[in-house]
Order: sequence, then structure tokens, then C-alpha cells
Amino acid sequence: MRWTQTLIPTLREAPADAEILSHKLLLRAGLIRKLAGGVYTFLPVGVRALRQVEQIVREEMNRAGAVEVLMPAIQPPEIWQQSGRYETARDVLFKVKDSAAREWVLSPTAEEVITLIAAADINSYRQLPKNFYQISVKFRDEIRPRFGLMRAREFIMKDAYSFDTTDEAAQIAYQKMYDAYTRIFARCGLKTFPVEADTGVIGGKFSHEFMVPAETGENEVVYCEACGYAANLEKATSGIPKTAAREIGASPEKFPTPGVLTIEALSKEPYKVAANRQIKTLVFIVQDKPAIALVRGDDQLNETKFAAAVGTTIFRAATADEILAALGARPGSLGAVAATLKSKDIPVYADERLRGANDMTTGANDDGFHLRNVSIERDITVTQWRDLRTVIVGEPCVKCSNTLKIRRAIEVGHVFKLGTKYSEKMGALYLDEAGTRHPLVMGCYGIGVTRTLQAVIEQCNDKDGIIWPLSVAPYQVCITPLNVAPDNAGMQLAEKLYAELTAAGVEVILDDRDERPGVKFKDADLVGFPIRVSIGEKSLAKGEVEIKPRGGAMLAAKIADALERVLALVRE
Repeated sequence: MRWTQTLIPTLREAPADAEILSHKLLLRAGLIRKLAGGVYTFLPVGVRALRQVEQIVREEMNRAGAVEVLMPAIQPPEIWQQSGRYETARDVLFKVKDSAAREWVLSPTAEEVITLIAAADINSYRQLPKNFYQISVKFRDEIRPRFGLMRAREFIMKDAYSFDTTDEAAQIAYQKMYDAYTRIFARCGLKTFPVEADTGVIGGKFSHEFMVPAETGENEVVYCEACGYAANLEKATSGIPKTAAREIGASPEKFPTPGVLTIEALSKEPYKVAANRQIKTLVFIVQDKPAIALVRGDDQLNETKFAAAVGTTIFRAATADEILAALGARPGSLGAVAATLKSKDIPVYADERLRGANDMTTGANDDGFHLRNVSIERDITVTQWRDLRTVIVGEPCVKCSNTLKIRRAIEVGHVFKLGTKYSEKMGALYLDEAGTRHPLVMGCYGIGVTRTLQAVIEQCNDKDGIIWPLSVAPYQVCITPLNVAPDNAGMQLAEKLYAELTAAGVEVILDDRDERPGVKFKDADLVGFPIRVSIGEKSLAKGEVEIKPRGGAMLAAKIADALERVLALVRE
């Protein structure tokens, strides 16, 4: 490709709304242009880099035994209602209406569609295992799209879905995908690490996310350097001890606490109740009904863990009026002691760290009053015990007791072990050898292809621009003649090298612009071509060309050796 034939509109400065480095470089290097919030056009070099990532993904999916399909981007809402996700995923669903006022869903993922295909066309154990994948456009109604391709409303994703006869067979499929993801990200030049993750609205038994370490990442990862434990902050647990048990005392005693509305206020004079001896009571509206979450006074509730406990992401903090109606008091005097609750039907979810705790203090559900001597298992009717707290830096590792650390990262892939959640609801059954019907055991596996592309840029750059790994570069070599007159010896040599490298299968761009050398060099570095071959009058006078690996030192090569030197760099 000749530079003058394509479009690479480089920018010296990034637009003001570009927040992180990779987003700025995507725009400055002319890979993308913004159409609207979270919606981008890919320009020619952006498309080429994107196709390189897609090809790596496709090759590794095929290598792992998955077969490619292509499913509709527009889906009937009835299948989402059948799976139960029409409500649980409603915050991210784009919905449109056709000319007959019928509603449709723009696909954010395709568990429902592929499960219906399996239900219709897979009916025997002899047809299993199967793994289907697609690379296609997805849509999610992001409330606050940001960071370029990292959190967009329209994006490209690879999603795969496995079907097996047993949980053990499904685990084999899961491991194949896990291994394939490891290879994919390594081939893209990314340093990634897998972490335990929450299954979210996808559901399932367990999952892992593949993370790229980055200070600008939206995810926080808890990890242990000693044993390798790693988990998303939304999933992470620690080995911090439970609340120390004390002797069970008398019945809860009500005492006045006028003006005391916070954990901190109760810990001060004249009350001096340490935060770790208090029960924090939080009230939420879960699908239009109140629910209570309890954590220790010095802990913070992890709302993702709470969502897993209640089985939906459709919840919000209750308003003061809603709390008053449900518990009879305002925030600051709330508690879950059974004897003080107006309704016995409000579910109570308690953090495991409180299990067995005695001599605790909590609100009395009477404004300006608290209760002491509370034994949580004696005085509070807990609907469900769960890990609900957020891990903090410095706590002991749950596996080896060494100190936990936290760092920021970008999620680029996610693998889920789904079990039979979708197959049972959507009638995807198979007959075993004895003729008995069973639900198919499923897994699902996603890679954000556009997000992976930006993650490469976030990790591979310097002060001058992008440093593409050869595997995903839009062009591997940029030939830069400094004089582009057709009769110039440098331009003629550039044309010859261009033809020879192209014939050898190397992806080459010839910078045939009539621009100053400094402009050409800056643009080549900004776009990030891995190898630049410069041909100027001074080097020609020595019978040489200059070869510069991106981010490396300039190499002088004799004209006769130039082709082999470049090919050697490409092979390396």
C-alpha cells in the first residue's frame, strides 16, 4: 500500500475528550474517529490492525476445535424473557422497534440464540462435544461510554459456546478455551494474567477474566505474589479472621444515641463502641422489594457480591422514605434484630465475617437509639450467609496467608462455566446411551476484540507513539524515501524493495508523500510501524539504507543486503 492511496490522518494533539493514553494514540495515529459517544469509525490502518487481532483469535479458536458461525445482531425479546435475562440485563440492553412497533433487542451476547440452535439441532450424545464461535458486532447501552474502545456502545467481540454431556467434559472444554486465550493474548504481544471473577448477568458456576496490567484500567485485581492467587476485586476473598467471639450476654439492651448517625460517631465519646464491634445495616430495593445487607462496621459492602447473593443486578439503595416505611426508622438508627423489624418478610443477607459474633451493637430501628449485647445468630434471623465484604490491601491471602496487593488492570477476555442454566430454561436436551434426556452442560467464552486492540496500544507505546508487535501491526514495514521524485535513485530503490518485500509476504506501506523527512519519521513512529526503512541521499552515497526497528537503534545496511536484513527482522 502507498501512503497517498490510503487515509492516515495523524494528529499532533489528541482531542480534549480523549482520557487515557491508548485512546489518545488511537485518535492521533488515525486509527479511529468518533461518531458519537461510544461509537467509532475504524479508518484504514485501524481496520488492518483489527483484522490482525481477529485472525489470531480465529486461528486459535479453530486450533482449539471450535467451529465458526455467525448469529443475528438483532434478536427477539421473547428469547431473553425465556432465559430470564430480559430483566436482569435490562440496564445494558439496546431495544429498538420496527415499522410495526414490534420490539427487538440488539445483541450484547448470544447465549440465548446459540442455545436455541442446540435445542433444535443437537439431540444425541453422539453429536457432542460441540463448540461454536463467532466474531461479530455487539451492542451495550453503556450509561457512560468512556476510554475509547474500552467502554463503547458498539464493539466487536469473539463469543464462543461449548456444549457437553457432563460437568467433567465441560471442564475439559473450559480448559481448552482457557489455554487458547493464553495463546491468543501472547500472540498479540500482551502480558496478561488470569484472575477469578464474578459471573455477573451471564451466570454460571465460575469464571476467569484475562487481565492486562494497566494503571488506567477500570478493574481492580487482588493478587498474592507468594502463591499466585489472583481475583477481581468483585470476587476476591481474603484470609482475614472473623469477628472474635465473646461470651453471649443478656438480651439486647436499648440505649439512647441522640444525633449519632454513623459508625464513626458511635465509636467516639461517650459511647466508644469500636467499629469492629458494630453491625452496619444497609437497605436496598431489590426488584421493588426491600432487602437488608449486614457487614461489620469497619468493612465495606461489595455490591457485586451482594448482587450474586440476591440473584440479580436490578437493585438500588433504598431512599430515606422507603427505609422509614420498611424499618420504622431513618438511616443512622437501623438494625436487623428480629424483635425490632416491622416486617418479618424482609430478607437479611449477612457477611460471613459476622457469623458467630456476640456482644455487637446495631441500630434499634428507633430514631436516636441503638442496641448493645446483640448476638447475631441469636437475635437476627439471617436469610443467607455470604461473603459480602470488599477485600483491602494488606490482608492475608486466603490461600497462603501472605500479604495481598491490589493493582489496576484492563479486562480483555472472560471464560465462564455455565452449567445447565440456559439449557434447562430453553429446552436444550440430549439423549444419553440409555435413551434418557439430560440438559446440555454449557460454557461461554468472550474476547473483546476491539478492546484487545486498544489494550495492546495501552501496553505497547513510548513518548513518540505506538509500538506495534509485528503480529498485530497494520503494516510490518514502512519504507520511507526522502525524495519521492519518480526519477530519483532513492525512490527507485524504494519501489524495488517495496515489490520484493511484498512478494515475500511482508505487509509493507510505502510513504510516497512529498513531505519533509521529520514529518514522515514522526508519523511512522506515531502510527507505530515495527520496522522503518529510510532511503536518503546521504545513505545512498555510502551505498546503504537505514533500517530502524520501532523503539530500537538505527541500523545501516548495504543496499544489496537490505532485503535480507529486513526479512530477518520480520522473522525474528
